[in-house]
Amino acid sequence: MPRLNPSTLLRRLPFYLRQFSSLPLPSPPLHSHSYSHPSPSRPDPFEPSTRSHPSRSTLTFTADPFDPSTLLKEDPISLCASLWLSSFREPSTTPPLSSYLSRLELWLLAYQKAYADDTGSYLPRSNIPASTIHSLLSLRNAVLDGQFKWGNRLTPFIRSPRDPTDPATLSKRKLKAFLTAPGPPPFQDKIVHEVLLLILEPVFESRFSSKSFAFRPGRTAHTAIRTIRRSFAGYLWYLKGDLSTLFDCPKINLVLNALIREIRDKKIVDLIRAALLTPLITANPMDEALKKKKKSRKYQKKRVLAEDEPKPDPYWLQTFFGFAPEEARKQPDWGHCGVLSPLLANICLDELDKWMEERITEFYKPSNTDTWDREQANVSWPEFLPTTGPDKTRKMDYIRFGAHFLIGVRGPRADAAVLRKQLIEFCDTRFQLKLDNESLPIEHITKGIMFLDHVLCRRVVYPTLRYTASGGKIISEKGVGTLLSVTASLKQCIKQFRKLEFLKGDREPDPQPCFRMFHATQAHTNLQMNKFLLTMAEWYRYADNRKKVVNFCSYIIRGSLAKLYAAKYKLRSRAKVYKIASRNLSRPLKEKKGQSPEYHNLLRMGLVDSIDGLHYTRLSMVPEPDYTPFPGGWQPDHERVLVEYIKLTDANTLEELRCVIKDEGLITPQDSVSMLVWSYKKNAYMFPSLEESDLNEAEEENLVSSAEKLREDLRLLGPYNQRSGEGP
Repeated sequence: MPRLNPSTLLRRLPFYLRQFSSLPLPSPPLHSHSYSHPSPSRPDPFEPSTRSHPSRSTLTFTADPFDPSTLLKEDPISLCASLWLSSFREPSTTPPLSSYLSRLELWLLAYQKAYADDTGSYLPRSNIPASTIHSLLSLRNAVLDGQFKWGNRLTPFIRSPRDPTDPATLSKRKLKAFLTAPGPPPFQDKIVHEVLLLILEPVFESRFSSKSFAFRPGRTAHTAIRTIRRSFAGYLWYLKGDLSTLFDCPKINLVLNALIREIRDKKIVDLIRAALLTPLITANPMDEALKKKKKSRKYQKKRVLAEDEPKPDPYWLQTFFGFAPEEARKQPDWGHCGVLSPLLANICLDELDKWMEERITEFYKPSNTDTWDREQANVSWPEFLPTTGPDKTRKMDYIRFGAHFLIGVRGPRADAAVLRKQLIEFCDTRFQLKLDNESLPIEHITKGIMFLDHVLCRRVVYPTLRYTASGGKIISEKGVGTLLSVTASLKQCIKQFRKLEFLKGDREPDPQPCFRMFHATQAHTNLQMNKFLLTMAEWYRYADNRKKVVNFCSYIIRGSLAKLYAAKYKLRSRAKVYKIASRNLSRPLKEKKGQSPEYHNLLRMGLVDSIDGLHYTRLSMVPEPDYTPFPGGWQPDHERVLVEYIKLTDANTLEELRCVIKDEGLITPQDSVSMLVWSYKKNAYMFPSLEESDLNEAEEENLVSSAEKLREDLRLLGPYNQRSGEGP
């Protein structure tokens, strides 16, 4: 029998793995350290087929059954961490992404994430069946060979654990409806999305501008608001822009060009190109119209959730989602890209961020008479701006949240008009967006600038400034300046409540009963609304009028629940509800009459639920606004840790620290220990010898401490000896 060359075996190993992955395998549970081996009666996957090698039809090769654990060489978390480190260590250099795309560890991690998103529960790695491992291997090989097709519902490589539908068992009519009906993307598409996100996110996060705050880890709407409070104090003219039309219909050439400029990996670019070009299955408008015409049943049956089906969002969370600001309401969803769409949108708009950073550098012109400067600003009170002369520093700043951006200009209005003209030309050239003066209005700070449902305005204040003069003397003097105020928009809050049918009216809002909670108990209803109020208090955490807005939300919720309870328990008015249930609705409204025990006795026996009162029913209960200073050059925690770790592992940093220690005349702990060890080896003792006087003093101290300890023991034993009849 001819023998196979080892180099030929290594070259054909991917082919053998693909041949093996297509075979049916059993699905026993996968243990933490070993995978179940296939049955020895199964054909050997390492045997070459005569169809692929006709000239070597007599060639045979025998090997051990394939074990997928041989491909799992590294922990997936450490693999992702190494990619983050290499990306932040050299942002301009792109690592070989195809090598990460072929790592089975990342595919397992992506499967766990997709499984948790689909079922609502985490699947440990030790519980993944062996059949799933082989299905992931087949999916990975199809992606690497270019045979993967987006939106394939008929013959997927791996199915969702919640999808029992088998297309092979369906009739022609049901199969046609299954393939043409719109629905969520196939489960295998979600796995590929997660793998691409694990690979591409660290590469681009190291290159993105610090001016963007949406769809990025660690950068939320709160960080955007705090950045505005710190950096936009001295700007007079503001430009607001909206590029959300890019999110509605993406320009494929624009997305691909922005992607190719940063990475040159053909497999990943082809995958994203196919995801953008593959058409989606959309619903027929005629069918939607027919469904609307159908009359719904008078009484709807309650649907029982399956065991592995995730529960829907609670009512308080659905209500809070209705308060999403306009800037965060729309998210991109491009073709079959799924969770990759926000990342691709940031890749496209990052060009605008870099262009604006260049304009900021060109626009800056300092003035000798203007003392305001970002580096010299009061760190503990950055929103305060002292009054200066007529000649002001020309400065500009920019921030972007999703497709919405805000530009602040310190200077004459003509400079803002020139910038607007340049911005319109740039968007027309790069993004093919037709903007005009109406879509990019120039507004003065005194009119109030709305961004993220917070209003930026300026007011004159006369604070007492205290500073330390020469000689350590503290001087207090009356100052004057302007203060940047960031307040929550009460008008926008009323608008959102009206949309959710919690109130009606504009000038005098009247709460409406929340009938969606009609069949819930009083304890459950109060609990849901308390979670909503806590979330609202956290959302308006950095607003100057936090107490007022949160107290208004509490008033609307309390009035809505009071009307609900009045209708439910037939109490006719809110006043009667407040009289029985108290101001915060914490007392039960319906107690059992007769000889049944009181509510507190039932509560003590655990027969009823405790009723929590509503939060923030008084203004004094609402927490104060958070004025914690926002540091300059802020970075998210994960980026700061990465940068510090890279700096500490750099040999130049260690050499600089040694030079500084040497120049300052200091000694490191390692050098101190080395000196002690060398002194011991050289002189046969580690510490200097004690003189005779020192020995005498030490003996006296030991005698004194022993006498004091004996006296204390006798004092403690005295009462015991007296009770037992003995003397002290």
